[in-house]
Order: sequence, then structure tokens, then C-alpha cells
Amino acid sequence: MSEVQILLPRYRKNDESHRLSIEVERITRRFGAFTALREISLTVPTGSLVALLGPSGCGKTTLLRIIAGLDRPDAGRILFHGQDTSARKIGERQVGFVFQHYALFRHMTVFENVAFGLRVRPRRLRPKEAEIQEKVNQLLEMVQMGMLAHRYPDQLSGGQRQRCALARALAVEPQVLLLDEPFGALDAKVRRELRRWLRKLHDELHVTSVFVTHDQEEALEVADQIVVMNAGRVEQIGSPSEVYDSPASPFIYHFLGSVNLFHGRVKGGRAQIGNINLEAPEHSEAPDSPAIAYARPHDLDIQRDWSQSALAGVVCHVVPLGSVVRFELMLSEEMRPIEVELSRDRYEELAIREGEEVYVTPKRMRVFRVDPSVQENLPKVS
Repeated sequence: MSEVQILLPRYRKNDESHRLSIEVERITRRFGAFTALREISLTVPTGSLVALLGPSGCGKTTLLRIIAGLDRPDAGRILFHGQDTSARKIGERQVGFVFQHYALFRHMTVFENVAFGLRVRPRRLRPKEAEIQEKVNQLLEMVQMGMLAHRYPDQLSGGQRQRCALARALAVEPQVLLLDEPFGALDAKVRRELRRWLRKLHDELHVTSVFVTHDQEEALEVADQIVVMNAGRVEQIGSPSEVYDSPASPFIYHFLGSVNLFHGRVKGGRAQIGNINLEAPEHSEAPDSPAIAYARPHDLDIQRDWSQSALAGVVCHVVPLGSVVRFELMLSEEMRPIEVELSRDRYEELAIREGEEVYVTPKRMRVFRVDPSVQENLPKVS
């Protein structure tokens, strides 16, 4: 049995009595003339870790606050394990909330911050002082803060403050854990360390959790499921591999990492992108229409020899990045740059140098048909 399971016997992988599923049904929220959420529906399975991912202003924090009971929707409802929470007060929802900026009490020690939620419970529900002492000490050991119990928040690093905030949220044994940009105020190195720590912690506790982030890498690394949001709507729900490898829309392609954009046409299940002719079975019924195609840098290959189904270009820059090498090429026909990433072995095999003419072929490319009536809304090629 692991250390975390010993410290918190209620949180066991096979015990789901303390965990809830979350159902979001057609939630709409308006602020004056601005609609922040537009009929949002999704399900957070019991014991899962779900990321709400999207750009600033897309509505993800508003949705999290509604789930917590900190805000009310104009329409729709939130269900915990099939039960409508609309009539429940915040304190009755058994939700733990972790804020981006910690929200720790500066006049309290780390120990007292973690104990706060237990000590303010109604007398009939409040644990005995000895139980509070034991529980808080166990939590602090779990989050690697045992030696810092008597320090104040101002004496802690950002990462230590966030671990303290998480311990405080877990102290009340929440059935749902909600985290709003939990690592957003930290530097990149600490963020990476803490998100791996959070994933490991969740694998031990399996408390149903939802966290908000605008960091694509964070969501892809930590979450079981990702909900991609844009302009108050859900663009796609899926596993990290599903949303990254099979984006449902051009927006998701652009938002989730580097991508190359190509213009072309699609007709009857085939797409023509420059000299490249591709199968596009999802467009088998499409008439002759403009299309846009997307390929991530690692989904393109470079070859020296001419091919009928390739795009010619000139190598402008070669940037070694450890195990991969990034190429910036200028396409000969369109006179615009694209990026290609190859393994170092492939780079050494080709021995390509700046200024050489080469040919680019796709290993994977996704095609989206564009309605001619809205062609002016196509993404601009830079």
C-alpha cells in the first residue's frame, strides 16, 4: 500500500462512496448583453480528472464557479451523481476549491490554513481537536509540507503555497475537487513539477476533479479528458490523444500547438492541396469546394528527390532542438514559410543544409471543407 493510501484511508481507488460524477446540462450564463456560456452540456465521470481548456474569456472559469455554487446559471442545471444541486448551498456541495492565487490566510500558519475548513464546521460535525491535529499533519506530509507547518504564507515559495492550498481543499474530504488555473501564477519549471505531482496524487486519490487551464501542454499531460471551449461553447470533448491527433475544428488545430495551414479544394472524397492529392472520405458527398488542410510540423516529411505528390520548398533555417530538428522552409509556389520537425536520425540521414531545395510530403493531414459563401472567413496565411 502506498504512503498516500495509508495517510488518507478514505481515499481508496476501489472505494467510490465519497466520489461523485458531475453532469452539466444546457448551462447558459449571461452578464448583461454578454453571453459567457451558451447551452454547455458535458459529463465528468466519477473519479476522473477533467481539464477545461481554452483561451481567456471562453467561459471556463465561469463554468467552474457554477459547478462550485459560487455563481448561478441563467438556464440549465448541475447534477452531482444524478442529483440536482440548484437548491444546495455552497457548504452543502462538498466541493474543494483551489484558486490560482492560493487565497491563503496571511495571518495564519500553514497548519492553521489547512485546519480552517475543519474548525469552522458546525459543532455537531466538527472533529475533535486531536482528530484535526492528526488529519492536518497527515495531509501536510502527503503534500510534502510537514516541515513547514509553522511557517506563514509569506515565508513560502509559490509552489509551496499552492500545495498548501490543495491540502486545505482536501482537508474537508470533498466529493468534488475544483481547481482554477492552479499553476498559472508559477514559473514554468515549478509548473511542470507540480502538474506531474498533481497527476500522481490524483492516481492515488481518484477524487472527481475538474481544473481550468489555458496551457495546452498542461491539459495534455495531466487530464484524463479534455473539454476544449471557445466563445462560451464546447468545441470538442475527448482524451488528450483524441483532441490532439483528431481535432474537430480548425480552431482546435490552431489552439493545440504549432500547425501548418494549406489552401486547396475538395470534391467527392478527394482533396487537392497544391500537388498533393489526398483521400478525404469524410467529404465523400462534398461538391467542388474550397478547403483548408492542417498538418503539424512532425506530421510532415522532407525528401531530396522530386515526387508527383509533394510541395517544393527552400530550406531557410535549421534549428536543432535536442532529439528533434526543426526546419523552416519557404514554399516555392506560394512563397510562404512552413515548419517541419524531423528526428535527429532522419536529419543526419538527409544531411540537409540551409539554402537547399527539397520536397515536402505529408504523413498526416486533416482537411476541412469551407462553404464558399463564407470563404472570406478562412484563416489567413502568414
